[in-house]
Amino acid sequence: MKNVPVAVGLLLQHKNKSLFLSKNWTIIIVFDKINQNNKNTEKKKMTRFFIDEKPSEDSFVVNGEDSHHISKALRMKTGEQLILCDGIGNDYISTIESIEKNSVKCKILEVKRSTGEANVDITLYMGLPKGDKMDFIIQKSVELGVNRIVPFLAKRSVSRPDEKTMIKKCERWQKVAREAAMQSGRGIIPRVSKIFCFKDAICDAVKNEKAIFLYENEKNLSIRNVISSGGIKSFSLMVGPEGGFDEVEFKTAIENNMQSVSLGKRILRCETAPIVAISAVMYECGGF
Repeated sequence: MKNVPVAVGLLLQHKNKSLFLSKNWTIIIVFDKINQNNKNTEKKKMTRFFIDEKPSEDSFVVNGEDSHHISKALRMKTGEQLILCDGIGNDYISTIESIEKNSVKCKILEVKRSTGEANVDITLYMGLPKGDKMDFIIQKSVELGVNRIVPFLAKRSVSRPDEKTMIKKCERWQKVAREAAMQSGRGIIPRVSKIFCFKDAICDAVKNEKAIFLYENEKNLSIRNVISSGGIKSFSLMVGPEGGFDEVEFKTAIENNMQSVSLGKRILRCETAPIVAISAVMYECGGF
């Protein structure tokens, strides 16, 4: 048996590096601890894109902004896989066949039902807030699983856009919803409605099984008391703008069979309240 020389020294480790110092403190070995095999075999999450129509054949051509995003922003190549979603709950696992200047041709390999939808239907009725808060509210609401968002003008809404501005805002909000749905793996693109007046929002909200009015002055009933009854498949959640609802709006909601609830003892911002309420309903109904 051969004598094998044994190095005497100190082995130091920091993050993903290992350094071996010999007896006279000379660095003689430097190497990465990363396991390249594990790195290469790590499953890559497929990118998702929504398409405007249901594919009728085993191939589909992506045009417009999405084709540019695939080829230029993501720098995807032929042979790579992606998911095309038709917006009604179907995912088309596809591979890129060819890339042109303004289009990407994909071959459909498999069709699956989307797993990104919850078993409860939530519509958020949001009192129009100031600035760009609505963008944030829509983005997070879509990520959490709402199916529809209805902005409305409350008495304390500071923002009161004219008709032309309303149209532009709704177009932008729908784009925010689309991007959030794509990022979060949704099977549908939640619809952002036109801006309602308060009374129309109330009439629309009570069409769902449970219509909840989030009121900061409610002392007796918490949202947990209402949503824990079980068996409810559709909810309306109505949230006020900065400053909340006034007493007349509260009385109107109660007269129209909405259920007034509290989100607790703390005062939440208008952009925080819908996130808390949606999360509570999703948790209670098994949406997480």
